[in-house]
This record gives sequence, structure tokens and C-alpha cells, in this order.
Amino acid sequence: MKVMKFGGTSVGSATSILNLKNIVEAEQQPVVVVVSALGGITDKLIKTSQMAAAGDAEYVNEFQEIVTRHYELISAVIPEDKAKRELLVKVDALLHDLGNIYQGIFLINDLSPKSEAMIVSYGERISSLIVAVLIKDAKHYDSRSFIKTETKRGKYILDNDLTDTLIKEKFAGEQMKVAVVPGFISTDKETGEITNLGRGGSDYTASLIAASLNAEVLEIWTDVDGFMTADPNVIGKAYTIQHLSYLEATELCNFGAKVVYPPTIYPVCKANIPIRIKNTFNPAAEGTIINNESSCGGRLIKGISSINDTDLLTVQGLGMVGVVGVNHRIFRALAAAGISVFLVAQASSENSTSLGLRHIDAAPACEVLNEEFAKEISMGLMEPIRAVSNLATVAIVGENMRHTPGIVGKLFQTLGRNGINVVACAQGGQETNISFVVKADLLRKTLNVIHDSFFLSEYKVLNLFICGTGTVGGSLIEQIHAQRENLMKEHSLMLNVVGVASSRRAIFNRDGIDLSTYREQLEKSDESNIDKLRDGIIGMNIFNSVFVDCTASGEVASIYEALLSHNVSVVAANKIAASSDYSTYNRLKQIARVRNVKYLFETNVGAGLPVICTINDLINSGDKILKIEAVLSGTLNFIFNALSEDVPFSRTVQLAKEYGYSEPDPRIDLSGKDVIRKLVILAREAGYTIEQEDVEANLFIPQEFFNSSIDEFWTALPSLDAEFESERRRLSKEEKHWRFVAKFEGGKGSVSLCEVDRHHPFYHLEGSNNIILLTTERYKEFPMLIQGYGAGAGVTAAGVFADIMRIANI
Repeated sequence: MKVMKFGGTSVGSATSILNLKNIVEAEQQPVVVVVSALGGITDKLIKTSQMAAAGDAEYVNEFQEIVTRHYELISAVIPEDKAKRELLVKVDALLHDLGNIYQGIFLINDLSPKSEAMIVSYGERISSLIVAVLIKDAKHYDSRSFIKTETKRGKYILDNDLTDTLIKEKFAGEQMKVAVVPGFISTDKETGEITNLGRGGSDYTASLIAASLNAEVLEIWTDVDGFMTADPNVIGKAYTIQHLSYLEATELCNFGAKVVYPPTIYPVCKANIPIRIKNTFNPAAEGTIINNESSCGGRLIKGISSINDTDLLTVQGLGMVGVVGVNHRIFRALAAAGISVFLVAQASSENSTSLGLRHIDAAPACEVLNEEFAKEISMGLMEPIRAVSNLATVAIVGENMRHTPGIVGKLFQTLGRNGINVVACAQGGQETNISFVVKADLLRKTLNVIHDSFFLSEYKVLNLFICGTGTVGGSLIEQIHAQRENLMKEHSLMLNVVGVASSRRAIFNRDGIDLSTYREQLEKSDESNIDKLRDGIIGMNIFNSVFVDCTASGEVASIYEALLSHNVSVVAANKIAASSDYSTYNRLKQIARVRNVKYLFETNVGAGLPVICTINDLINSGDKILKIEAVLSGTLNFIFNALSEDVPFSRTVQLAKEYGYSEPDPRIDLSGKDVIRKLVILAREAGYTIEQEDVEANLFIPQEFFNSSIDEFWTALPSLDAEFESERRRLSKEEKHWRFVAKFEGGKGSVSLCEVDRHHPFYHLEGSNNIILLTTERYKEFPMLIQGYGAGAGVTAAGVFADIMRIANI
């Protein structure tokens, strides 16, 4: 035979209770069906009693809703016949008695524990009568006659031996097909008064019956497909765990997983009876099986559970060191007060013991312990005990963690990289549970980080905030959109764009933005500014987050420090921050290093060319950069390569702007400022301290062109065509080309327009290409050469994309 327990949601509506009927009637073997009260009824019974005790006459309306709910369900699922009439007589009597109890409480304005236990019993008493009539060939058994408790310290405690004996006596020799039993409720073994097994006690009732009758299996039918790897309301990618050991299930239940009432597991574990979790609304789902077998191989951790209303009490003082019996006094005092502790962390020096407990128990616990240690506190040997609130406890559970090195290290590294501080932690010698305390507002982030990093998730996730939707930003979004499916398929990497910002607007969605319509979404969004952008990113507090700057804005660059300080990695096509004053550059690098996040800006020099990463690899492997020679402006290279007898200088500048090679104001390129910034960045990455002002700039256009307005600049520019054409012809005869060269050597930098002959590596540089020569201690005779496209939205976006991939470690 088997025992099947159906929870409140399984009997909460006509649809669900008919599902229950079909599930039970499909069984070919004898079954005991244990049912909870209709979903939400227990809470309503308690609320109504509290209203009545407070003298609130509105309790009558609440009670009427309870009555209506039961009659409507009976009307919807029970056909008109003799059985229904008999059922209504029983239900009428129970509801009449319940109404009288409420009226008495209202009149005396008092609710005793005895009365409250009586009131909450009506939920299961009525629901079990309905189910017994609904199911074909079912017989009703009143659990009050065989589930027995005794009272200790004001709490109902199960009498195991008596209950086991009575269950066996009750069902001995019964030739039943379906037995229906109300869960949760019990009676005192001495007085016969109604008691209960606590909230969730229907699971416990079913477990006790299964163990006593040596059932084949205990099935718990609920509204989920089984134990989940984490709370699906927090982690959308959480999935059903197919198998758990009794120990793993117990650990998850004790730390907040609400699928099974924790005491349920022990009776069936002792009898070696498996538990199967099933979904009343999806009976075909495999569910979760719980037994005494440990899983070999597979995931290191099975699931993550949490308690989000944690308070932490710390008993501390130098007077505790070496004193025997301090912990005994702590737990004796708490036990006497009926206070449960779910986490204990003690320093090896014995000068402090931290206790994790529910917020509701924190104040009484402080009072009890301060009283217990009043003498030591008054003598200064110990500090007064206070509670720290607004915390959450997280537990990762799995028997495969046993004897596996590095789990704790990986856990703490993962949390630290995402800016999550561990307040306290504990791990038992069984190595199946690592529990730790974090700030409550970091709980969602913590759960997502762990779920992702320990490969419970199908994909590793990077959450991206993309700032800038112009040519580079727009191209990047298109590339991500096109590559997204392939990355998930080939690398199990999900790039989740959770924020997009233009110069005036921003949109955020932690579940991900539809990249096919992001421009339309931006247009419909509210106006934004840099403060709202920064606060929106930090406030989302999302794990594995990366800010991608595809602008040329100094204002956007100004928020890097705040983002890095909040463990948000930064990928920048924007070169302002890395080329600004050295102290800012160095501070950003240091923050990224300390916070264990990334600050990457490969595309600051050479667009998509691997220049900065190559320099970093050389330096990190012990080489030294002696000299840098480079053509770093794709814009200027395009201008001088496009210059011809038919295309004058002024026209080439216009073409560079039209093709998107130059800045909107091309004077930024013509002044060499952009090249100076790039040279400064390369020199800094090579290990040198240098400012932009240290670079000698040799202009090839008169200064007055830079002092005028942009319109005046365009008007005056053709006046230079003749001079440039004359020089171009001379160079053509001498078989030379113009190249705007950046050079760094001996701690000094310069930029200037140079003439190179056909034997120089820069001579054959075409279009908007860049070229970089690196002379190092290892590459002296033959410098390292890096060459390729150095401008253009597509290649720059691809370089930014590559930096994102570096953060993902692909």
C-alpha cells in the first residue's frame, strides 16, 4: 500500500480537488489519503479568531466567507445524492459548532491556546469529509483517535510510541481501498483535548502513518513538480531535483525549502520508506524521489535554500576564553525559553559565539542571555548581547561535497567577486551543508550567483548594461543579438542585456531586454540622466554584471569608479577614463583589482586589434617594453591614403566624417589629441607613468583652424588643399607616404606627421588600418608587429564583444 498526502492547494478549488480524485482512483493498490485544509483556510480560521478576540464584529463576515467557501466547493464537485445530503448534515454541524466558538471568543474577548487549537482543527476535519465522499469506495478515519501528543514547555510534542501502536491497531485487518485521514490534527493523550502537529503537520501525519503501516512509498502531492534547485520565484532558471538523499532533503527543509515539513522525513527514513514529491496539477511530471541512496557523480551541490528573516546574536568577551561551560549555559537558557537556533559559528579563540535565529526570537533571546550572563556583563568579562537584524541565511546542500577540496574557497571567491560579504558561516563535519549569513538585501543576488557559479544553471549568465546606442553601441547590440543562441549552444553562456541607455533615456529589465525592439522601448521610456543611470545599475544589484560604455562621454566615464566599487565590471570603448590623469587611471585599476572585477578597454587603441592584451601578456610574462611606434589613427590614415590628384585634402576629411571614421568634429582627429590619448594608454599599460601633457604634439594644420567654430573650420579647410597637393606630388616622386606616427621611447612620447619610404613597415598601410611596432627586451632585433583595421563601428564593436567574452572566461 501507499500513503498519499495532498496539500492545501490540491484541495483548494474544484479543479484541483477533481485532479486529486482522478489521481487516487487511478491507483490499483490500497491507499491512505491524508489531506490538508482547503488552501488558505487555516490562515483564515486564525485571522477570524483573532478578530473575534479583539472584539471586532467584522469577524462574522470572515466566518461567513469560510462557510461559503466550503459549501461552494461541495456544490461544485459532489453530485446530488444521499451521500451529499449526509455530508452536508456533518458539515452543517461542524460549521455551526465553529460559529458558536467564535461567538464565545467575541463575547469574552479572549483566545486561549486550547480554543485556537480547536478552531484550526476544523479545516482538516471538513476537507477530509468532502474528499471521503468525493472519492469512490473511500472510508473516512478520524486522526484524532490515533495521533497522540503530550504537552511540554507549552508545546505539543508527539508521543511516538503510543501513536505508532494506535495507528497499527486502527488499520489492522482493514480491507480498505481508500482511507481518507485529516492531517495536522491530534489529541492530547491524557485529556483528549484537540491539539495539532504544527503548521505543515499534515506531511507529518502522512509520514507517521506510512512508517507504522510499512508503506511502499509516501507520496506528497503539492503545487510544484518537486524540490527545486532554488526558489523559482527568485531564480527563474531553477529546476526540479530528480533525487535527494534523506540527509539532503532534511538540510534543505531545515533551511527554508517549504516542499516538505522538516519532521516528516525522520519516520520514513527510519523505516527506509522512500518519499516521492508530485504535482497535483502536473501528475505526469517525474517529481523528486527521496531515499537513503547517495548520488554518485553529478553536481557537487543539489540545492540552495535560504531563510530571509535572520537575526544574528553574538555572545562575546575576553572573559569567555578558556572558560568551560559557556556554550552549555547559552543553549540551556535558550532551550528553557523554547527558542530554537539554526546556525552556530564560534571562533577558535573561544571569545565569541554567533547564533542565527528567526527575527521573532531575537528580542526574547537577547533578554534571556543578558539575564543568564548578567554577572559577567557587569564585571566587564562579556559584552551585552544584542541582535543584528536585516540578515538572511543561505545554505548550499549536497552529499557530493564530502571530501571535495575547494568548495568553500570557490564559494567565497564567487561571493566576493560579486561584492557579497559573508557575515558569519558554519559547516558541519558531515560536509553536506555550508551555511552562511549575508545582508538581507543581497539575498537575491547571492542565490543567483551561487546557482550560476556552481553549474546548477544550464547557462552561465553575464548581465550587461550597454550605454550608447550609436554606431558602435548599435553594432554591438546587433552582434550580441545575432550570436546569443550560438553562445548558449556552444559555450553554455547567456548574455542577458538588462539595461540599455542612450544619451537621454534608459531602460532596465532584470529578466532581459528584447534586443529586437530595444530602440522602440527606449523611445517609450522616461528621460534619464547620468545619476539615474548610475543609481539604476547599482540599485538593481544583479550578479555577474558588466557595464559596457560605447560612448565618448566624460560624464559616463565619471561613473566607472562607483560601478567598480559596487563590483560591476566595466568594458569601455570610451578612452577618456584610461587616458585622463594618471591618478584616476591608476585608481580605477586598483579598485578593479581589489574588488576582483574587470576594467577592460582593449578597443581604446586599435579598435578590435589585440594590442593592449598583447602588451599585458608581455609584461606579465616578464618582458619589458622598450619602444612603441604606431600609426594609431584609422581616421588620419584613411585621410592620407585617400588623398590624390582627384581628391583634395578637404574632401578626404569630409569623406572620413561621412564614412564614420572620424569624430563628429574631425578636428579632434586632426589635432592628434585622439592619438595622444591612445599613446598615453599604451605607455601606461606598458608600465610607465605618463600624462597627456607629457606627449609632444606636432600639428600639421595651423592652430587657428582649431580656435574657430566648426562651421568656420569647414569653410576655411579648402584653403589648405593646394599646399597638401604640392607636398603629395613631391612625396609621390620620392616614393614616400605620409603617416601620423605616435612614438614612445626612453620615457618620452611624441606624435607627428612623418614621411616614410617604401622600406618602412608603415609604408604599405592601407585604408583606415592601424599598425603597432613593439620593441621589447625579447623582441629587439625584430620588433613585434600588430596590424589591421583600426577604425569602424563593426570592428570596434567586435573588440568590445571580445572584452565581454574575456570576462566570461571564454
